[in-house]
Amino acid sequence: MPAERTDDGRWIVVDGRRWRAEDPSLAADASARLRSHLGRARSAVRLAGDDASRRAARDRVQLAKEGLGERGDAWWELGEAERAERARERLARLDELAPPEA
Repeated sequence: MPAERTDDGRWIVVDGRRWRAEDPSLAADASARLRSHLGRARSAVRLAGDDASRRAARDRVQLAKEGLGERGDAWWELGEAERAERARERLARLDELAPPEA
């Protein structure tokens, strides 16, 4: 069951707690790639064997969430071009740090 959204679409509500929603203007392919990076980064956090690896994985989580619009400047306060550029820039950095598997 998908998370409930607030009337303005800016937030999702999970177990009574409000979280910033993903930017709805993101291109479907960019959104899917960012979610893939997010999942792999979260897995890397769980599997990290030392503090440096854990920190690097958490930094990747942050980049993916910023690209999705869930962290950083609120997506509704930015122009669409700025939002698209943020997603492109975060994807480029994530692809460098953790290239997608072929």
